[in-house]
Amino acid sequence: MELVKITRDNLSKEHICCAISNDKDLQVASKKAWLEKRLDEGLVFLKGNVRGKCFIEYIPAEYAWAPVEADGFMYIDCLWVSGQFKGHGYSSLLLDECVRDSKEKGKKGLVCLSSKKKMGFLSDPKYMRYKGFLPADKSDPYFELLYLPFDPACEKPRFKDAVKSPHFGGDAKGFTLFYTHQCPFTAKYVPLLEKLAREKGAAFQAVHLNTREAAQNAPTPFTTFSLFYKGQFVTHEILSEKKFEKLLADLPAEAVSV
Repeated sequence: MELVKITRDNLSKEHICCAISNDKDLQVASKKAWLEKRLDEGLVFLKGNVRGKCFIEYIPAEYAWAPVEADGFMYIDCLWVSGQFKGHGYSSLLLDECVRDSKEKGKKGLVCLSSKKKMGFLSDPKYMRYKGFLPADKSDPYFELLYLPFDPACEKPRFKDAVKSPHFGGDAKGFTLFYTHQCPFTAKYVPLLEKLAREKGAAFQAVHLNTREAAQNAPTPFTTFSLFYKGQFVTHEILSEKKFEKLLADLPAEAVSV
């Protein structure tokens, strides 16, 4: 399989594997706008020359939109191979190219956000450990930071202390959603969830983390999408309307006034 690297020259014409549609689609437009601003910071979006989910996205950890301390490492935002492209070694092809590129750039190693068991939108822990990744740090309730050191003597990356137990204080009432446009799906689902919450009478505020600094100081390891209820972490899963409605239905009666 031929690999294609997204650049300013081809960004407008290349499809973004995680959101295949025309550029006028809100999800595609928001993702491409986010990507374009990151290219000068060293972000790499490498994809197979196929129409489907077969890509890796990574960036120097100093510029990652994540509350981690991993200077000198390369941070993997997403490695996603799915559907008909699974089982052909494409994940290894993409990851190996990331390793090669990162070593060539003088990086200490790779780091990624994972979990205790395989979960959506997070690196598959079983696969990453198979590829040599080691545990570096943990964050409640299930987040794990994994790393692949190029030099075994290098210092382990770590989560910032503030996200070891994801929560935030203040007068948090109802739901608070922290999100970025790093993932195209948030552009679609965040406004839908806001609308549904209003219809159900549930307190809901969406906090768009629109700068790297804001993301690096967020109260959650997964800044792409993290939902809190009364300041306590609920889920990192990008919820559909149906799933959010079920979540609302499971809340105490006083939380929602229909």
